[in-house]
Amino acid sequence: MQNAQQVLAQVQEHRGAMLQLLERLTLLESPSSDASTQQAVQHIIAGELADLGFRVRSLKGRSTGGALAASPATRRRGQPLQLLLGHYDTVWPVGTLRDMPFQVSGNIVSGPGVFDMKGGIVQIVFALRALAELQLQAQVTPIILLNSDEEIGSRESTRHIRRLAGIANRALVMEPSMGPEGMVKTTRKGVGRYTVRAQGKAAHAGLDPESGASAILELSHVIQTLFALNDPERGVSVNVGTIDGGIRPNVIAPESSAVIDVRVQTQADAERVAKAITGIQPATPGVNLEIDGFIGRPPLEPTPANLALWQLARELGASLELKLTDGLAGGGSDGSTASQYTATLDGLGPVGDGAHARHEHLLIDRTIERTALLALLVLAPPLEIKHDHG
Repeated sequence: MQNAQQVLAQVQEHRGAMLQLLERLTLLESPSSDASTQQAVQHIIAGELADLGFRVRSLKGRSTGGALAASPATRRRGQPLQLLLGHYDTVWPVGTLRDMPFQVSGNIVSGPGVFDMKGGIVQIVFALRALAELQLQAQVTPIILLNSDEEIGSRESTRHIRRLAGIANRALVMEPSMGPEGMVKTTRKGVGRYTVRAQGKAAHAGLDPESGASAILELSHVIQTLFALNDPERGVSVNVGTIDGGIRPNVIAPESSAVIDVRVQTQADAERVAKAITGIQPATPGVNLEIDGFIGRPPLEPTPANLALWQLARELGASLELKLTDGLAGGGSDGSTASQYTATLDGLGPVGDGAHARHEHLLIDRTIERTALLALLVLAPPLEIKHDHG
């Protein structure tokens, strides 16, 4: 691509400014669970986008810090849209910086949230800045949605993602890349959470055990049924992560519960496993079951539209002398939601390691390359392939 090296050089000129913005964002700790911490981060991001000619709106949250939506203040009527999607919440509580400070050591930048995914927000800002400085006009108008509840399931912001993805030609998701190769995420497992509660009848275990109905016995049957749903070859995992129940050793347990994590690789398996779990019937006389939950994040599947966008990214990467690879991520993201509505490519964010871990870091040189890639994707013409909404 004619503009590739020009764009890369333009982004590289801003290395210092990129690190400064990343430090400002990182020093403002913004855990998902504390809505009051989100406003300062929003203010910085909104200012950066406004400087680039974007009109920024704050979408208020009920119990979260809400979200930011941005679109160019002036845009061509009828031009197709593309969604740049990310989040500014982190998994790290306030105070983490005391023993996990923001640090730059050569090419390595470390600190809470730098990789997942404040670095991705910096990429959005500087990809758009490079295009503006080079006076390169996108044929597909970029709109931006950044939320503050991604790490806790995006329950409040999902409706905004659906609305914007539904009118977009494509979605570019700034979640961090995967592995030392910096793999782009073309496939993600869907994620579900279920709770099973068994209600039995208490009785003295020594004096009158026959008059009781053990909720723990019933739960043991349910757990075996759940584990039988595992199918590694199909990418299906059903894990009973916690169990609870009973009163004391000499009492037949009147109640017991379990919390289940579900991961699926296809929507068909999501529907099949969900039906199997919610359809479990009690096997122990006198015990009732209550089963709640759902697949909260759908799988990101290699649809024709997604594969077309991935192929475009590979071609643009080659123009930057990047050999991109792709892979499967076990966790969900907002990209999984966007993919239900439009061509979606996830994992376009920083190259590094340690998401949700103490060694969280990014590699600034390779993240700069990914910023140039993002700029080229923004600059690309609209995808012609139509997404199958199923």
